[in-house]
Amino acid sequence: MFEFLPILLDGARVTVEITVAAAVIAVLIAFATGLSRLSRSTALRGVSAIYVELFRGSSLLVQLFWLFFVLPHFGITLTPFQTAVLGLGLNIGAYGSEVVRSSVLAVPSGQNASGAALGLTRFQVMRHIVLPQALLRMLPLWGNLVIELLKGTSLVSLITVSDLTFRAYQLNQATFRTTEIFTMVLVIYGSLALFIVACTRGLERLYGRHMPAREGM
Repeated sequence: MFEFLPILLDGARVTVEITVAAAVIAVLIAFATGLSRLSRSTALRGVSAIYVELFRGSSLLVQLFWLFFVLPHFGITLTPFQTAVLGLGLNIGAYGSEVVRSSVLAVPSGQNASGAALGLTRFQVMRHIVLPQALLRMLPLWGNLVIELLKGTSLVSLITVSDLTFRAYQLNQATFRTTEIFTMVLVIYGSLALFIVACTRGLERLYGRHMPAREGM
């Protein structure tokens, strides 16, 4: 079994790179879209709602194929790696936007009134009072979304990205050692998911210790 390990680990490295890069894009998009859906601007709410429903309501695989095969017809050509990162980031960002929106709405409305009474602007209330409390609620949900993102990377092999699944398929075609190869792949994916869970719980504990001080400000 261990003769296959270096090849599979090389694929796992690509999988991790895609997961990290797509997670960064997803978080940025999620916060921008989630907060836009709470905006007083009808246009911002409308555009963000269309984006969320479009990417939540269609298949991730179809989205990857559209970015990879259709965008070149409009003069935009992405590499397989760029397509994987952008496609996964947009998809998970749509789900993440609902995490952001619901977490912000879960903060008691009295917090906004208290901030306004102190003379803070709406932006200052959101930044200094609401978001710090909402972030603690978001962390476990974001951990789940990043695991979903990790699992979604297996689809990028279909647009020729040499990720863990792609490497496993190549090895299987060459050696027909199906049981050994895909058992190792299962263990690698499981180990990566457990690492994400451990990181999420660590962030929850670390951030949770600072919350009382923040709320007292």
